Amino acid sequence: MSHSLRIGLSARFLAPRPGATGTLRRTVQYLDPLMANWVMSRDVVVYMVPSVDSQGLLHRHNIRLRDYVHELDGLVLQGGADISPTCYGEEPLKPEWAGDRVRDDYEMELFEEFMEAGKPVLGVCRGLQLINVALGGTLYQDIPSQIGERAKHRDRAVYEGNVHAVRFEPGSGLGRLYPGADTALVNSLHHQCVRKLGRDLVVEARSVEDDVIEAIRMRGRSYVFGVQWHPEFHRPGDEQLMDQAPILEEFLAEARRRA
Repeated sequence: MSHSLRIGLSARFLAPRPGATGTLRRTVQYLDPLMANWVMSRDVVVYMVPSVDSQGLLHRHNIRLRDYVHELDGLVLQGGADISPTCYGEEPLKPEWAGDRVRDDYEMELFEEFMEAGKPVLGVCRGLQLINVALGGTLYQDIPSQIGERAKHRDRAVYEGNVHAVRFEPGSGLGRLYPGADTALVNSLHHQCVRKLGRDLVVEARSVEDDVIEAIRMRGRSYVFGVQWHPEFHRPGDEQLMDQAPILEEFLAEARRRA
């Protein structure tokens, strides 16, 4: 009998807190349970992939991120902190937009290893931005100050409750997944977005109000897809928001086909 699909989730990082005691004195790696449960909703097994420090002061080892890739069937890059502008040759316009370069480097290596192994990758929010930067693209560091506020892409008061409309690009993969639909409502929780597209990437969807890129896909044989919204926040049966099941099922079908 074939094994259940094994999907890796990149770790989110929680930086040490000044004056903290116990575990919070160190960087904590974790995953969002909503994301894990969304992926597991199709009866797959989810593993968080920790960063690997082979030069650790206490316990040295020979395990590499590549070793995780061999054991897994696909990768989901989670949301979280900003991408450091230093990754695409810029300096932060504000200190609070400096991002997390340690996590960036870890996820870029992880992404490249999955790409090299020919295994599918799905990026969510920050994950889309990470894919774009890893492939040589750039980002707008802040939508309101660099593009404008025709659409509200983040509202801290309502968090995942903030929504706006996206428009599918003609002939896109999203258009095929949602036949008969040109637009859809999605949640929105970001202040950065794609500026220059990375190599071999095409736009799949844009925000209706301001043309901000909301979904990207890689051309060619590799399955690499990213969405700027958070599909794990969309409740099943919510008729207002876009049904996220086709996106998950397409990703898992690719993982199953290549397993």
